[in-house]
Amino acid sequence: MNTPDDAHQTHRYQVRCQWSGTTAVGYDAYDRTHTATVAPRAPFALSSDPAFHGDPQLMNPEQLLVLAAVSCQLLSFLAVAARARIDVVSYEDDGVGEMPENDKPVRIRSIVLRPKIHVAAGPTEARVRHLVEVAHRECYIANSLRTDIRIEPMIIIGSSGGA
Repeated sequence: MNTPDDAHQTHRYQVRCQWSGTTAVGYDAYDRTHTATVAPRAPFALSSDPAFHGDPQLMNPEQLLVLAAVSCQLLSFLAVAARARIDVVSYEDDGVGEMPENDKPVRIRSIVLRPKIHVAAGPTEARVRHLVEVAHRECYIANSLRTDIRIEPMIIIGSSGGA
């Protein structure tokens, strides 16, 4: 969904990825399947952003770029956590990409990831935050982009996190 942010038409692309399960079974065995939601929930056909004369009922490449960053961070974090023997019980992220039209050349200038990470009791919040940073450094998509990607995690330890 494209949402104008200010008078300069900053486009925001919002996506959501969700995962739940357990990484207690170790790196080789945890389920990597996660769901992705991009408004509108239409078939996986693509168009350009409506601001650029695209079909507003279809996903656009800008949304897919943000979705790729969210999904890659999720998968990178699960891998890092599993290797560290941290039991992640759920992870959801509402990522937002911004593309201001007045900043030439027009591009996705920034992506903010806000993962909500539930882990079983054991690790400290500092340890989990460190693993979020390690995962970001290992994320293939983040490493492939010139776009500024910030991560603002919310860590919940020891509470019920199943979605």
